[in-house]
Amino acid sequence: MRTVGVEEELLLVDPETGEPQALSAAVLARATRDRAEQDVFEKELHNQMLEFATQPQSGMDELGEEIVRIRAEAARHAGEIGCAVAALATSPLPVRPSVGMNQRYRWMAEQYGIATREQLVCGCHVHVSVESDEEGVAVLDRIRPWLPVLPALSANSPFWQGNETGYSSYRSRVWQRWPSAGPTELFGSAERYHRRVADMVATGTVLDEAMVYFDARLSARYPTVEVRVSDVCLRADTAVLVAALVRGLVETAAREWRAGVEPVDHGVSLLRLAGWRAAKSGLTGDLLHPATMRPAPPEAVVGALVDHVSEALADHGDLERVRAACADLLRHGNGATVQRELWERTGSLREVVTGCVRHTQG
Repeated sequence: MRTVGVEEELLLVDPETGEPQALSAAVLARATRDRAEQDVFEKELHNQMLEFATQPQSGMDELGEEIVRIRAEAARHAGEIGCAVAALATSPLPVRPSVGMNQRYRWMAEQYGIATREQLVCGCHVHVSVESDEEGVAVLDRIRPWLPVLPALSANSPFWQGNETGYSSYRSRVWQRWPSAGPTELFGSAERYHRRVADMVATGTVLDEAMVYFDARLSARYPTVEVRVSDVCLRADTAVLVAALVRGLVETAAREWRAGVEPVDHGVSLLRLAGWRAAKSGLTGDLLHPATMRPAPPEAVVGALVDHVSEALADHGDLERVRAACADLLRHGNGATVQRELWERTGSLREVVTGCVRHTQG
């Protein structure tokens, strides 16, 4: 069974005002006192963010338990210095992000200017094990049309700098400012994939392989495919759903490759439109159907994704969990829905943030 790991980026906020706090170094200092957590938490681009990574897991119950546990540990460390953690993909309140000043982040600030300074966004990255780079690239080629469904499910960023954006996942639109971000063309082989990455680095526009921000890529650190399109999920169980679907996509694509099934050759321009539509609609309006690239209701598109990976999900023991979780999201909404409901009920973005702090631990 393929293992799955999740990386989540959390926002550090004032528990009273909801304003982002540039305290990641202090939180990390607290965490490093615990020997068991020294490799769990990491610093991110901005000082208002905290990242963690789970261990590779085979079971979704174990993955969910680990996400809940690490979120609770992050909240404990943050609380010790007077702040809180929120699984928010953007800050609803206005913020002036402060960029970390290590050599890498200084290079990014100098190279990309305002795009770096404003890039305070929190995502959820899912790693799924693959047997080889050749299998991994075959997977990348075959999962492309299905990836936009994931930000629709995980959408958790309707507010930006104190404003309602009109998007469910505005984080994904901000992320597209990076020159290497977005969907990719078909690669066809691991050799072509690595040649393309090397060519991108050779332009000097990106610093290294780790700064090639494809929607899905071969990890530079692990023998995995890394899917990077999702907002950080407000609730831990939504993160588990995304992880289960990504593993289902990877396994389904690998089986198609071994069976000689060719990838669907949707152009990058269409995939960009599908990503934009997912960011705009979330689960509240039409999405582009991965098979036809034509508008369809979110229930139909999410159902098509589950059907597409149902055999792999069943083999992993995840099918009923995924069906139930998708039905719950379609019925009750995702993080963007929760944030908008809090805003409509209270009229206060501070209450949106403090309410989401509670949901982060729920």
